Amino acid sequence: MPLSLVRLALATLLLTIAQDCSRPPVVLPNDAYIWQRQWTPALVAAVQSNTDIISHWRVLAAQADANGQWQTTAPDWAALKASGKPIIAVIRIDGQLARFDEKVLLQQVESTLQPWRASGVPLAGIEIDHDCATARLPAYAHWLASLRATLQGNEHLSITALPTWLNSNALDAVLAQVDEAVLQVHAVQNPRVGLFDPQAARTWLDTFAAHMHKPWRVALPAYGSRVAWDRDGRVVSIESERAMLVTGMEAHELMADPQNLQDFTRQLAADPPRGLAGIVWFRLPTEQDSRAWSPATWRAVLTHAPIDPVISAQLRSTDDPQLFDLVLANTGVGDGTPPATIKVSGRCAAADAINGYFMERNADGLVFQAREPGLLRPGRQRPIGWLRCEQGKESLHVES
Repeated sequence: MPLSLVRLALATLLLTIAQDCSRPPVVLPNDAYIWQRQWTPALVAAVQSNTDIISHWRVLAAQADANGQWQTTAPDWAALKASGKPIIAVIRIDGQLARFDEKVLLQQVESTLQPWRASGVPLAGIEIDHDCATARLPAYAHWLASLRATLQGNEHLSITALPTWLNSNALDAVLAQVDEAVLQVHAVQNPRVGLFDPQAARTWLDTFAAHMHKPWRVALPAYGSRVAWDRDGRVVSIESERAMLVTGMEAHELMADPQNLQDFTRQLAADPPRGLAGIVWFRLPTEQDSRAWSPATWRAVLTHAPIDPVISAQLRSTDDPQLFDLVLANTGVGDGTPPATIKVSGRCAAADAINGYFMERNADGLVFQAREPGLLRPGRQRPIGWLRCEQGKESLHVES
């Protein structure tokens, strides 16, 4: 090859690399799932205060349990209409549904959608959330084709998709029946890893992009779960919204880390998988939702604002001059993970830990260690223990 052609090829390559490096990040719109069944004043306030950063509301409309029992929700139509955002009605069908009767399910979906169509909200479509086993994907594809034929006007059909489906030959047939899909990459696969693994998520996204030839989105977590598992490591319960009574099992609180998710969304914007059209957050946080990020932290993640929690441990006096509370305080910006270890140097006759911490004694004093610390919201305090020390607070030293 002549030297001039070599130089031309090299210059072209360098120009391509430079263009790739200078490519601005893609703007990925944010949707949010409204999964709460009760439309409390706190939920209405969350909808009103976050309309400016949301593209669509994906609202739980109905849920079928494993026995086929159907429950519908009663949204605040006025709040949804006032938001001015397109609405997607989400129907959750339990993946363990004992009898998948296509005709009955179609009738139930149609019955559920009637009040939504009559409500006056801008109904953009329907989303089916069905975590079925891979072996049942062919039947699911057949049912989706039947469902699609019943939709009206501009109503689009969407589904949630699972990473476990990625190796199935039936996945393409399922995706062919829908206008859009939402790949869910948050789950309790290994309780000791957590709700979200960014490396695994990126692998799943790239694999899914090769299958999906229409716009698609990724569902990311903004919540926490209490997970219980047995001695063999099998998950026996996942408590993300309502409390469940599970005894005799090991349990831990798992919480998606806001900074981790913000970093991940920045990476997605800088290098999006093919066809990725946006992000869907599960779920819209409220001030009363103890198993979700604080609303302020969620907004910071979505708007790429700084998250800078400042968490310290301090002793707080009580009415008893020898009794002290050990308290965590977050004086920073954004939810933060409390310290894993807190040391209290000094002599104390008695002490104990609470709220996700346990205590041990050593030669220097007391060590409080986190068992399930969760997140501490900004401006909040959390007692994690108490101490009875005869020499008073001045003789104690707290290190975190």
